[in-house]
Amino acid sequence: MSSNQNSNTDNTYLRFLQLAKAIQNLPDGQILDANENALLEAIALRWFEQKSMTVREAIGLSELGSPATLHKRITRLRSKGMVEAFNQPDDKRAKYLIPTEKTLAMFNDFGKKIVVVASSAT
Repeated sequence: MSSNQNSNTDNTYLRFLQLAKAIQNLPDGQILDANENALLEAIALRWFEQKSMTVREAIGLSELGSPATLHKRITRLRSKGMVEAFNQPDDKRAKYLIPTEKTLAMFNDFGKKIVVVASSAT
């Protein structure tokens, strides 16, 4: 065992991952598999950058799965209330994906947990 494994600052991220996993596994928590979570994070990051992701862009994220698989994941995220799809008023051809208030609240909660874990490590 290296001395780094005992350092509070070195373990902060690992403790956060452990906490996040525990939160996601709570009975009233939103159950997302790792692939749904990765897609949700990609959509949310694009939104955070003030650039909404189109469905076409989302199903093109080949590192997260095939287009058919990604389309199913988008459908599941929508049915779970985690993302919304909308059209721009001037272009009805493209559908855009954005995180819902439910998703933003979940990420906000995770952010608060990160602060708690980080502050307890110092």
